[in-house]
Amino acid sequence: MPKPLDWIETELQALRDTGLYNKIRTLESPQGAWLVVDGEKVLNFCANNYLGLANHPRLVKAAKEAADKYGIGPGAVRTIAGTMDLHLELEKRLAAFKKVEKAITFQSGFSANLATIPALVGKEDVIFSDRLNHASIIDGCRLARSKIIPYDHCSPASLKRTLDEYRRDYRRALVVTDGVFSMDGDVAPLDEIYEVTRVYDVILMVDDAHGEGVLGEGGRGIVDHFNLHGKVDVEVGTLSKAFGVVGGIVAGHPLVVEWLYQRGRPFLFSSAMTIPDVAACIEAVDILESSTELVDRLWENAAYFKEEMRTLGFDTGKSTTPITPVMLGEAPLAQKFSQKLFEEGVFAMSIGFPTVARGEARIRVMISAAHSKEDLDQGLAAFETVGRELEVIT
Repeated sequence: MPKPLDWIETELQALRDTGLYNKIRTLESPQGAWLVVDGEKVLNFCANNYLGLANHPRLVKAAKEAADKYGIGPGAVRTIAGTMDLHLELEKRLAAFKKVEKAITFQSGFSANLATIPALVGKEDVIFSDRLNHASIIDGCRLARSKIIPYDHCSPASLKRTLDEYRRDYRRALVVTDGVFSMDGDVAPLDEIYEVTRVYDVILMVDDAHGEGVLGEGGRGIVDHFNLHGKVDVEVGTLSKAFGVVGGIVAGHPLVVEWLYQRGRPFLFSSAMTIPDVAACIEAVDILESSTELVDRLWENAAYFKEEMRTLGFDTGKSTTPITPVMLGEAPLAQKFSQKLFEEGVFAMSIGFPTVARGEARIRVMISAAHSKEDLDQGLAAFETVGRELEVIT
């Protein structure tokens, strides 16, 4: 007689057979340009550690000192007994950094989207969402129970057509887009999207997880990049990537932030960020405010690596950011390519369905300010060796 969970093994075997089973490797060292992974020292082309801050001595020191003073866990949700003075300091510092009146922090960028979208729209409302938006946006939209109407990827014209057709049928409307799309590395035309939405009665929201610390002056993000201060209602971000720590942020209109203090469910029902993390985030803000050196180096490294990869004959897609997708097509080839890279001393994971569409599997290379030119050259040599061996390039 079949058991209730037998179907899971069937599905898992199907993932193995199609090359879509995710084999999770184990890190045994701090994040950085180089890692120890499964006992091997390898070049790190995987992490979202854009600025190399994840193991920065100043962040480590700040976290240790905060732990000595405050302990570790907050012990409660923010609205009961979990808000410490460091939480408020971080939110004040982030608001100033983002050039907004107020900001609120969450446990992660994913939580920030789950908090924000259902707090702004509900069953009587409509959400206009870019077709390639991140899973956290998709899940936030589902939780809101609003009508979800997708528009073509990065297409203000498509957005306008959908607004013209559907906006009048609903009470409230939310337009939401990623800022930098994490799999392709392209940037939403937020300036054009704003121009479309400003003549409609809609809330404009951008999730800038991969733009924080990357785009804009000194890494202030996509709103700063397009000089849209005061024009975007909601800017969601993360402290888990370029900032090198963990956590989420919502910045923008002060009414939105005030409302999330009252109705953001992850804020109300999940314990606050730990104090060492908060202290490390404050230190990251200090570093970013003091110099653009790390952001500048990140972009220099990205430009060099991309140009050399294209010269070798690789397809790096439509990325205009340090995210560098190496397009390979089918998932089994991408997995084999990743394994061969690892044998050459490069840690660069394959990405396939459902993270990307079927037939668009890739190696996603994440360039960091922590990489030296020698690191990049070593990575390029490994890609050339494996690419020729697997006949991806000639």
